[in-house]
Amino acid sequence: MVAVNEPIDPVVRLAISQWPDDAPRGAVSTFCAEQRISRKSFYELRKRAKAEGPSAVLEPRTRRPKSSPSALDDEVKAQAVAVRAALEASGLDHGPISVHDKMQSMGLTHVPSTASLARIFREAGVARLEPRKKPRSAWRRFVYPAPNACWQLDGTEYVLTGGRRCVILQLIDDHSRYAVGSHVASGETADAAITVFDKAVAAHGVPQRLLTDNGPAFNPSRRGRIGQLVEHAQALGVETITGKPYKPTTQGKNERFHQTLFRYLDKQPLADTLTELQAQVDAFDHIYNTQRPHQGLPGRVTPLTAWQATAKADPPHPKRGRPMFDPPTPRPQPVPRPPADLPVGVQLRTVTTSGTISVDAVTYMVDVDHAFDHVLVAADDHTIVIANTDGKVLVEHPRPAPGITYVGNRQPRGPRPSKPRPSPKS
Repeated sequence: MVAVNEPIDPVVRLAISQWPDDAPRGAVSTFCAEQRISRKSFYELRKRAKAEGPSAVLEPRTRRPKSSPSALDDEVKAQAVAVRAALEASGLDHGPISVHDKMQSMGLTHVPSTASLARIFREAGVARLEPRKKPRSAWRRFVYPAPNACWQLDGTEYVLTGGRRCVILQLIDDHSRYAVGSHVASGETADAAITVFDKAVAAHGVPQRLLTDNGPAFNPSRRGRIGQLVEHAQALGVETITGKPYKPTTQGKNERFHQTLFRYLDKQPLADTLTELQAQVDAFDHIYNTQRPHQGLPGRVTPLTAWQATAKADPPHPKRGRPMFDPPTPRPQPVPRPPADLPVGVQLRTVTTSGTISVDAVTYMVDVDHAFDHVLVAADDHTIVIANTDGKVLVEHPRPAPGITYVGNRQPRGPRPSKPRPSPKS
């Protein structure tokens, strides 16, 4: 059967509109069965034809509702675009979520949903089109359970008037995203890092952990040495941790913080001095902490609200000083023989820290265990021989083909496995 508003042949509609009042009994049922329409559709169209005229039933009616109570008028749309423009001019986030929160905080009567705001901005031509991103439901978040459980420190470069470069160090709390401290310095140095850390500690207490990257000013532990900031923080009992090399996503919260800061600074007058830039950064920290709802926090509250909602983590206990030992005596190096004692064609060379020797623009791997050792290098047109000063051959290679700049020692990469200790029963 065909419903009332389903497409019915215009010829059938015309026949219904002209249906005689004195039609014999059963004619309607027969007509409906032949045309495969319901009796309800027949009488609805017949009723409409009598009330509005035969022409009213020749075309199906639109299904569009007579009124749209949820439709947004032009005034609300213009208001939303104006709020977005004001946020953008202030250097603050101005996406649909930010505009929605701002309109609610302003106490406006009609606040469109975030989906409606996104549609309004697209229609107005002010939306910034971006490629499709991974859905937020696919993100894997990790948040420390309380304020002061972990701080994240990172630096970003900025430019003053005249093209002079400086560095902005930003320190945030992992749990609440609260900006605990910022410092503008001429460069990314250990002294600048200690300054911003001490400033935050004086205002908010000592954190349990400090997360940084592997930069020399922050935590060069992976480079084989202890930095000044690490020593300073560990003296207070703070556990210093780093992200994986070349993995800035570990400090992703701080990286996103830099992006928000730059958007704000781009709308401010270009600072002439470090003091002026510090004042702008301090003003941004106040807005960021107290006025700007954070989309990464539950309920989109401000960082200050999240900071105050949970008790701070217990401060760490300062570690006792480590016992001091005399440094180990360096391994004595064999005294090289004077060049006059060497045979013709033999050179006295020193192995680099990475265990290599360069001969005729080709790097040969000897062994890391021989770093800083003196070795003898004998080379002719066909062979390269590297031996220690006692004459023991360490490496012997044929001359590589042209274009090859590195020759290994045929040993597996990485640390060598330690030799197993003999069993006490053996």
